[in-house]
Amino acid sequence: MLKGIGASDGIGIGHVLLIVEPSLHYTPTTVTDVDAELTRYRSAVEQFCDNTTAQAESIRRSTGDKEAEILEGHIAIIRDPFMGGEIEKLIQAQQCAEAAVEQICQMFIDMFSSTGDDLTMQRAADLRDIKDGLLSILLGVQEVKISDAPAGTILVCKELTPSMTAGIKKENIVGIVTETGSQTSHSAILARALEIPAVLSISGAVNQLSSGELVIVDGKAGCVVTAPSPEEVETYRNKREAFLRERRELEAYRGKKTVDADGTAYELVCNIGTPKDAHQAMEADGEGVGLFRTEFLFMDRDRLPTEDEQFEAYKQASLILKGKPLIIRTLDIGGDKDIPYLGLAKEENPFMGFRAIRYCLKNRDLFKSQIKAILRASAFGDIRIMFPLITAVEELRAGKSLVEEVKANLRTSHISFDENIKVGVMTETAASGVIADLLAKEADFFSIGTNDLTGYTMAADRGNRDVSYLYSPLQPSVLRMIRRIITCAAEAGIPVGMCGEAAANPMIIPLLLSFGLTEFSVSAPSVLKVRKNIAKWTKAEADAITEKVMAMTTESEITAYLTSVIG
Repeated sequence: MLKGIGASDGIGIGHVLLIVEPSLHYTPTTVTDVDAELTRYRSAVEQFCDNTTAQAESIRRSTGDKEAEILEGHIAIIRDPFMGGEIEKLIQAQQCAEAAVEQICQMFIDMFSSTGDDLTMQRAADLRDIKDGLLSILLGVQEVKISDAPAGTILVCKELTPSMTAGIKKENIVGIVTETGSQTSHSAILARALEIPAVLSISGAVNQLSSGELVIVDGKAGCVVTAPSPEEVETYRNKREAFLRERRELEAYRGKKTVDADGTAYELVCNIGTPKDAHQAMEADGEGVGLFRTEFLFMDRDRLPTEDEQFEAYKQASLILKGKPLIIRTLDIGGDKDIPYLGLAKEENPFMGFRAIRYCLKNRDLFKSQIKAILRASAFGDIRIMFPLITAVEELRAGKSLVEEVKANLRTSHISFDENIKVGVMTETAASGVIADLLAKEADFFSIGTNDLTGYTMAADRGNRDVSYLYSPLQPSVLRMIRRIITCAAEAGIPVGMCGEAAANPMIIPLLLSFGLTEFSVSAPSVLKVRKNIAKWTKAEADAITEKVMAMTTESEITAYLTSVIG
């Protein structure tokens, strides 16, 4: 059995088709006719764009507009004046087109890969796809095609790129296995859109599997069963039927209110990273957006977005939501999110350093520009502002003071905005949990970021294998911190949501209901599952489980108990 990351639910039983990418090796040369080389490069870009447009149309027909936009984004990237300009500068310096393309693309790939953030690293995968596509054209190499794969095929490759996905006939592909990727990578997004079970990030999968062999892909458990026995095949066929039955049952929750078994209503909203992601939230039946990560508007570029560019992005997302709430988190950079053109100083411990609200309050012009864009957009929908990494009341007050200052400027300029816009706090540090009672008196709402809250509370880096045993939201200290934040919000009469991964965890949901959480903000694919899980519980049942859990002293004890009663 091979273990990886379950990125697209379901069971696939079929025969392996290894996708071996062609060699893109070349020998760098010095060009003498620069004009001819520039013409060759520009011709390759046009051919790449034509090919990609055709691939996007293929994906649009098979899955929809949202997925096609991933490939259309590749065209926007290669046509970006900065990127194209840097490539052409190298060609003008007599580098061959292949070397120029590889050098500039690799520069961006390295930049995005170093962040450790899934959504940012996704950009690196896009750049690799673009680089390989251009090199294939320049070298005259035929790109990988999988449109001829027979029925019952399990695709196995190093990386499933969006351009490769365009050739998939979903009636023939029953599973996908890759050596790279994560749950938020474009390969995962496309696999889920195609409803094909996928297991990603299996090291050495291409060398460990052979074309033609029978395997089973379990996209939920994140495993690939090799050389399955007849009994295993039958077991997984039954699992597949159960999965398909569950998927049909989930559709019964589409268009329904999010309520528990007592009929108490909750908000079930989505986390997004770009305005276009708001479409996915709506398609998934989300009730709004609980977290818009605005830092992604500042990436993939060589300069700050203008106020108008930000305004258009926030306005677009709000209009897509058609009046549903949109919580916009102000710029959260630093830590694992570096933006090179901002010139952030290198710190020994960036997660404890100059980041998020701390950076914004020291860079007031940048911060005021973002706040002004958000306020202008608030005239077009139910927009709310959320400050990240608040650790002291002074930071919240300083942020709110800037909001009032910008409001006054907008009034003077007779520009419309929501005079009563709500300003909240992302509670994601131990400090914010300890002073939650103080923050609740001055914030309009809380949103708990359990990913960082767990790390900061446990002093454990989730990327460090040696301390990963500590990184769990089921640690008693983390659960107590979450309960305190929710209790303080309730006592102050303000709503409290959760936008970290724990909000979608079925083992944690009854605890959150018992604590009094009012909003769940999850990834779009999790919406119907979370709605179904919330509907299972009465307050009395959730309270009974919570009482036992909060009396336990270790994470392992809590996990074992919840596994036994919830699964």
